[in-house]
Amino acid sequence: MTVTAPETPSSHEQHVAAPDTDEAEERSQEARAAQRELVAHTPGFILGQTAAFGGSLVGGAQHGVSGGQVTGDVYLGGRTEIHHHGTADSPHASGEIPREHLEAIAAVFVEGPAFAAALERLRTERVLVLTGAHATGRYAAALMLLHRLGVPAVRALDSDTSPAALSTRLTHPGGHVLRDLAVSRNRPLRDTHLYATRDQLAKLDAYLVVTAESTPHLPGVTPCLWQPPDTAAILRSHLRALTGTRDDADGAEPLLALDPVRAFLARGHHRPAEAARFAVELAAYDGSEPARARLARFGPAAVEEQCRDWLSDGGTDLRDKAFLISLAVFDQAPYVLAAELADRLFMHFQRLQFPERPPEIPVFGPAAEQRLQLARAEGEMRNEPTDWGQVPQFTAYFKEESTARVLLTEVWNGHPSARPALVAWLKELARDGRPVVRTRAAAAAALLARADLPSAMALLIDGWATSRAFGQRVTAANALTLAQVLGAPVVLRLLRQWCTDGHGGRRWTAIRAFALLAPLRPDLAGTALASLSARARDDASSPAERNNLVDSTALLLSAGTRRGEMLSELVRLLYLDTPAVRDLALAAFVRACENDEEYALVEWYAETGMYEADSARDMATLWRTALGDRTHTRPALNALRCWVYVAQRRPDAARALELLLPALVVTADDRKRLVHELQTLCAADGGPRPPVAERLLTVLHPSPTH
Repeated sequence: MTVTAPETPSSHEQHVAAPDTDEAEERSQEARAAQRELVAHTPGFILGQTAAFGGSLVGGAQHGVSGGQVTGDVYLGGRTEIHHHGTADSPHASGEIPREHLEAIAAVFVEGPAFAAALERLRTERVLVLTGAHATGRYAAALMLLHRLGVPAVRALDSDTSPAALSTRLTHPGGHVLRDLAVSRNRPLRDTHLYATRDQLAKLDAYLVVTAESTPHLPGVTPCLWQPPDTAAILRSHLRALTGTRDDADGAEPLLALDPVRAFLARGHHRPAEAARFAVELAAYDGSEPARARLARFGPAAVEEQCRDWLSDGGTDLRDKAFLISLAVFDQAPYVLAAELADRLFMHFQRLQFPERPPEIPVFGPAAEQRLQLARAEGEMRNEPTDWGQVPQFTAYFKEESTARVLLTEVWNGHPSARPALVAWLKELARDGRPVVRTRAAAAAALLARADLPSAMALLIDGWATSRAFGQRVTAANALTLAQVLGAPVVLRLLRQWCTDGHGGRRWTAIRAFALLAPLRPDLAGTALASLSARARDDASSPAERNNLVDSTALLLSAGTRRGEMLSELVRLLYLDTPAVRDLALAAFVRACENDEEYALVEWYAETGMYEADSARDMATLWRTALGDRTHTRPALNALRCWVYVAQRRPDAARALELLLPALVVTADDRKRLVHELQTLCAADGGPRPPVAERLLTVLHPSPTH
């Protein structure tokens, strides 16, 4: 079958111009929505790297993918919310874990450094939240914690159980485990949920361990951070079980002294599952050279060799190579995406290799099982988050987690003749209507930038940044953000230079990248604010660029950042900088206050900020200054309404406002302004004034009538 090549980008997409013509579209795209998309769809090979930089938001975000709609430039307006359906009224499965399964794990389980403390906490508190990095053995540790308590049985709860319904799922005595509880900005696990759960557990004489990836969405909860045990200890334990020996001198130690084993251990911590697989290879060692060679090839060296073999083997079909590369970009994503977009890459490869022939793609090809077997990958049904709830998808992923990173680096640096096709394909992905596809294109570009920054900038990222199309500039910002997270060289310097670049597109991209970067790298929030304020001093900024500056600066006060420090820095800018920077600080503060999503600034202040003297003082200063500034008075009053609506549903926010409002009154006009706003306030649904407004009026003007 001959497939007609897709149209090349139109001239207006290729034209280099400032982005001012897209002002209306820019205003509709909030920085918060862009940041949520980036976190939701970033692949695992980057999320794993982020943990090394201490990023809290990424660790806890749901980094699955969603198919979404397939046409148009889908941004879903200014707010992208994940709605979790099927909570209180949905049936939740629960069943007893076979005793034989627990005994099999116990036979090889090795206690990590946090195990003893976790066991004591579980014994005392009855409920324990065990968090940690992906694939570090959290679930096995949870089962063994309950097993060591000596409970008569351990029951597994449905992972779709909502935090609010957690206590209602406990109906049996003994142990319970909830594996990988899905928490998010819209569905956090709060301390109040655990209080109710603990009461129910005490009634049943039961215990519960909840496992989750490291996440900021645990307000009031003190999780136990799980750390995997030493790799050598895991090897010893599995070798004893596999060889049936108890004496280390006759069993594990001679094997651990082998050079390939010492090299394996010298590479640092391995995932427990990888150590267990290596133990199987080691137990089969018979002293021969082939057996020694198998040990030497195990692990990262084996992955690198396999990736080189895939790409250089003349016997591997070009379509299969395209699938391998596509799977590397869409690792841990729905299989259909990797397969569909692999065929597009295959067309680009055919044009490059056989320019005289039109590209051809067979309508039907190998089954998914065959393709995954070739790629040494697996597939399973997973519930992936979408904007409409959890959707089951057949998800494909490499067995070795490092394969995606190694393969993309190898095709970029080891096979430069393939670059034209790869670049054309990634540019095509960046124009796709699905957020997950665009984000994966940015993630791939980030990894290529880490391998060869000048080429990635010249061939991909700079073209996106200077594009007239708004979506491609977002892709450029995403790529630079993730490149910095991955540790690509000189990215921060590049972003600072672009903030004052002569091209509006580069300036816009750098400003947005700083906003996206701060929640992922809280240690860089100060650097981001300094760069954004430096740009604000240039009065030549267009209205669209100023709006982008405000959005981006407001994001520095979002979840995952050091909010107290940022409030202090904004206050400093009020008094020590130019009027333009002062205006930026106030506008950004007000915009951050307009956010009423889960764990927005108002909720952080109610839970944490109001109890910190410096943060409470700075918050009052910013509110008082914004309300008293004629340019910002009306937006600030609108933001205050948002806080009142939050206070209506959250007692702690109401208490925070009761303490904050008196600090905003210095003059009679200040009091008059706030009283009038509360007196004229309608409920969020247009109904009568909410009761919390009455309480706040009493705080401001304690008279019988208002």
